[in-house]
Amino acid sequence: MSETRRHFLNIVLQITCQLLWLVGLVVGLSGMFLLLNFRQSSLFFSHTYITLPAYLALASAAFLLASGGLGIWVSLRDSAWLQAVFVYLLVIVLCLEASAAALAYVNTTKVHSELAPFRRVLERYTGSRQDPESNAVDATQEELQCCGIYDYRDWLATPWFNSSGRSRVPHSCCYSSYPTCNGTLGQPDLLYPEGCQLKLEEALRFVLRIIIWSSLAVALVETMGFVSVAQLMRAQNLSEYQLLDREGDRTRMAESILD
Repeated sequence: MSETRRHFLNIVLQITCQLLWLVGLVVGLSGMFLLLNFRQSSLFFSHTYITLPAYLALASAAFLLASGGLGIWVSLRDSAWLQAVFVYLLVIVLCLEASAAALAYVNTTKVHSELAPFRRVLERYTGSRQDPESNAVDATQEELQCCGIYDYRDWLATPWFNSSGRSRVPHSCCYSSYPTCNGTLGQPDLLYPEGCQLKLEEALRFVLRIIIWSSLAVALVETMGFVSVAQLMRAQNLSEYQLLDREGDRTRMAESILD
């Protein structure tokens, strides 16, 4: 292989490694966002396995960053051993990303059923700052700018609403731009019109889709890495081997014994 072609392949490999860092950052951020979202809303979910794609995404992001750094080193040093390690890392990343994408795809169809406990948590709302479930409901409504499960009328059937006798919903249902809002039903225009369940489902599906599409991007970038490294490995100088002349060796051994 000519030096010009080798130099071109090294440049392609360096660009590929920079793309590996970029997609690794995207994969890692999507996994982190899913974990943070679940941590805040964990009381609303039936199971915790919905976070498995996030852990796999974080693991693959770590391997992507490591393989990107190793790939830069491979482009600077003509080492068959480093090239082999780089290929092994890419294979590990491919397995992790395929698993994360498969789990994310499965979980996108189960988001609605996984949020079934949300209604039960809403019914146990007490309004107390010491209650973790009440704090989770208020935090979700304030952050997502939503009220109730489907709208503010879901609060009318809760024990908290019926026992309080104040005919109002929690203050976290109020638009933040209206400081005079106190949650009374006489001013429904000051309350968030959308429910929280739909927004939670949309947010989770969005993150899961990012994991799926980023896995496809990782596969494309890894294909570039596989091709460029394969071409560099083909250019390696093979060790020169010599065939043993067994008959000649036996003759020389016999002559040495006779002498």
